[in-house]
Amino acid sequence: MNNDDGKKIMIIENDDMTLEILKFILQKEGYKISVAKEGITAIETIGSIMPDLVITDIMIPLKSGLEVIDYIKKNHKQIPVIALSILGEEERTVEQAFLLGVDDFITKPFNPKELLLRIKRFL
Repeated sequence: MNNDDGKKIMIIENDDMTLEILKFILQKEGYKISVAKEGITAIETIGSIMPDLVITDIMIPLKSGLEVIDYIKKNHKQIPVIALSILGEEERTVEQAFLLGVDDFITKPFNPKELLLRIKRFL
């Protein structure tokens, strides 16, 4: 457990296996985790949770990951956002994410050590 101050990370992911892997990796490091499985819930709760970092899949139901990124960067721009996407996602989608202000982009499947290093850059 390396995260002594209990930083909060919100995970927005609708794939149960990916979600459980992310939760396991991050909780093991001492992060406090909140979860949304679709975009509307994420947008409705992010203001009350105020996470220190958000990890969002691009392809989520009921508002896309791009819409969530746009909302966060317009309303809570201090919160860093890491986007997740399957390998081979359209290059246009990646470009859109960066134009909206995403802070980092990781392809699935991801390397847990690389994910943690990228998270620690922001926390």
